Amino acid sequence: MTAHSSFADAADRARDHAPFLASAMDRNPGLLDRLENEGIDATLAWLAQAYGDAGVAETLRRRKNALALVLAVADLAGALSVDQVTRHLSDFADQALDASLADVFARRTPDAPVQGFAVIALGKHGGQELNYSSDIDPIFIYDPDTLPCRAREEPADAAQRIARQLIDMMSQRDGHGYVFRMDLRLRPAAEVTPLAIPVDAALSHYESQALTWEQAAFIRSRAAAGDRGLGQYFMDALRPFIWRRSLDFGTIDEIASLTRQIRDHYNKGQKLGPGFDLKRGRGGIREVEFFTQAHQLIHGGRDPALRVRPTLEALPALAAQGIVPAEEADLLAQHYRTLRTFEHRLQMVDDQQTHSLPIDRDAMDNVARLHGLADGAAMVEELRTATGDVATIYDGLIASQKASEDDAAITLSSDPELLAEALAGAGLAEPEALAVRVQAWRGGAVRALRSAAGRKAFEEVLPALLAAFADAPDQSAALNRFDDVLRQLPSTVNVFRLLQARPALMQTLVDVLSHAPTLAESLARRGDLLDGLIDASAFDLVGGVDAIVQRLSREEPGDDYQQRLDAVRVRVGEMRFALGVQLIEGRHDPVDIAGGYARVAEAAIVRLANCAISEFTAVHGQMPESEPVILALGRLGGGALTHASDLDLIFLFSGEIGGESDGRRPLGSTQYYNRLAQRVIAALTVPTAAGALYEVDTRLRPNGAQGLLAVSFASFDAYQRSQAWTWEHMALCRARVVYGSQSSRDRLETIIGEVLHAPRDVAQTVADVLKMRTDMAAHKKPLGPLDVKLLPGGLVDIEFIVHALQLTHRTAFHPDLRTAIAGLVDAGLAEPALSEAHDLMARLLITLRLVAPDCAVPPPASQALIARACGHADWAGLVQAVEAARASVQTAWENLFGTLTSAR
Repeated sequence: MTAHSSFADAADRARDHAPFLASAMDRNPGLLDRLENEGIDATLAWLAQAYGDAGVAETLRRRKNALALVLAVADLAGALSVDQVTRHLSDFADQALDASLADVFARRTPDAPVQGFAVIALGKHGGQELNYSSDIDPIFIYDPDTLPCRAREEPADAAQRIARQLIDMMSQRDGHGYVFRMDLRLRPAAEVTPLAIPVDAALSHYESQALTWEQAAFIRSRAAAGDRGLGQYFMDALRPFIWRRSLDFGTIDEIASLTRQIRDHYNKGQKLGPGFDLKRGRGGIREVEFFTQAHQLIHGGRDPALRVRPTLEALPALAAQGIVPAEEADLLAQHYRTLRTFEHRLQMVDDQQTHSLPIDRDAMDNVARLHGLADGAAMVEELRTATGDVATIYDGLIASQKASEDDAAITLSSDPELLAEALAGAGLAEPEALAVRVQAWRGGAVRALRSAAGRKAFEEVLPALLAAFADAPDQSAALNRFDDVLRQLPSTVNVFRLLQARPALMQTLVDVLSHAPTLAESLARRGDLLDGLIDASAFDLVGGVDAIVQRLSREEPGDDYQQRLDAVRVRVGEMRFALGVQLIEGRHDPVDIAGGYARVAEAAIVRLANCAISEFTAVHGQMPESEPVILALGRLGGGALTHASDLDLIFLFSGEIGGESDGRRPLGSTQYYNRLAQRVIAALTVPTAAGALYEVDTRLRPNGAQGLLAVSFASFDAYQRSQAWTWEHMALCRARVVYGSQSSRDRLETIIGEVLHAPRDVAQTVADVLKMRTDMAAHKKPLGPLDVKLLPGGLVDIEFIVHALQLTHRTAFHPDLRTAIAGLVDAGLAEPALSEAHDLMARLLITLRLVAPDCAVPPPASQALIARACGHADWAGLVQAVEAARASVQTAWENLFGTLTSAR
């Protein structure tokens, strides 16, 4: 698009090529001189106060005509972007509606405020991106209890009269033009409802009867004028209708189908050139908007950052969340501006709400020259790249909705014999038995498939799904687990529609069902876990703790404590499921997955502790000069959890014992923090409607299960220095503060550092460590032949070796076991083989917790996956490497502790 250097040049083109703008210049003498001399901002500020000596209706019409001229010339001069132009127009529409309503109320009920009547803006007005010559698409709502009425006037009658007078003031044309045309066809059941609708009736419609296009339309809705409190009440109540957490992917199908119909209607025989519809044509404005809104509908219920109205703000938001590739979003935004700009050129000519290029060649040339181009052919060339790129990107969206239909590889008959033949031909094992199972699914054996909608969605996706099962590495396991999922899910409609909308997820689902019984069980409880895998970012590792806390802290207005707990469980479940899928799909090193699990758990602790503390302090107040602190030990302390890990926590508090809280129900410090610890533990562990979260183990606190749940820093310090056993100091080697201020973290880390670096009897320490390992071996047996945690030479032996060396040499302390081992190797206290053995067996353990939680030898199909995750080409090579690693650990053990005891 060409940028121009002067308002004068733009004004000349406007006068020569746009009769409407030429007329506006004649009506507003001196206005363009003001623009040239004072600039855009000053001119717009002057316009906001101009013509005030006339009546409200005339003032608004004159301002609109003048505003249209100023914005057009500034736009043609390249001094305003298309998004700035549309924002100015939208803001003026809001102001005009407010001024008109105020005038209507003043004439009807002079002493009453403007209340009980609100204007909800939809479409481009709602998105604050009005066209140069656009209608506005409002919905009028009113509150019968607060709407001012005349004597003996019913609220319903008053609301209709207000609506009609408002429409007349805004839409009627006179010698000064008009303000805005108004189109009320977007209101609920427009063919039968009155112009203004009671707020509760409108809400009832959207909650129970609304159509798909209405949900999409409300993405760009807002309270634009009138009683803002009423309007905001309506928008808040409507939020669950617009932004549904578990989206029915049939909605997306309907949107894509609607777009295809629009394409078919407007593209019959049409190609870019004279008569082309910039709004509805292939690669046009509507396709950018539908593309954006479809992704907002899919993801916005789960991510409030996507709930933005303007298209040009939504596209970068989608890119920022990794939902749309950044280059794709940038390209769409660039072309959207181009298309909207030329749309405005069309409308500037005669102030007509047109979107089609002229059919007449001279008229085409005229629009092009208004823009500053040589002729219509040059304009078409500028549009060619834009429409081509937009069409290509939008084709991908439509194709994704149809792919599962096109990819169906099996024709499924209702005849059992023919069905079995088809299944056999597709490569499915035991086709006769599978045919019986398929017929049972179809015949109502599964509760979730007894509804017509469930059966329809199932039949539509079943051919492609069975084709994917035919290629499964373990068909039998995958189908058995799929059967379990079907029988446990309360509803399967959205799962099948999701698979239909995102065919690539079928392979992921089959992989999960083939290899990961733990994830399959999670999926059976929550089918919506698949929703979190619908975009590529789901296969990225989770970010840092602060970013995850921010994600977990998103809440809807009005959420209570229970809803906050539920929200954390839902989001943590999604993240843990995604991390497990990443491991199964081989997207990341299992060690990095373990780090992700730990960051998610730490973020959950922070968010839920904040929630619990907020609720607790509302009743009991704050404890002066004191705060709660949470210390993590074990795998969480080391920053590397498995999918099945518990959380080992110690609850502490700073400050002195003996203080009292300052709330309406005060408590002493010890009672205060012990009750608070119970609240935090409950927030982490109690199952809610959204399911369970974590198991918490507090047995490593001072005095174990017999001790207080929360102790002061001073008590913790004294206990660790004078009463703690060697095994408790071993646990401290992996201690890490996961909740508390920086000053409290620093103080507690100082205490722990002094305890760990204190001199100790080396012989007694080694004896203590050996005795503890011997006792553990006697009472805690390996789960199976692959339990590399508890088997001799396994991960527990590595931990004991590391902690014994750390405590006896007072060095290499770090909660991350890998870093600690590296420090011992650097100090010459351990061999590099110990580090290699740890990394190999850690990867194996992390993977086994998902694939073979019983630590039994997995089926051959899963053996290849486990070997790959552990960095080996095949199972035999992995087994050999593990045996060699265990042998090296046993050698290190013997060097440190002497000959292994028979108990081990």
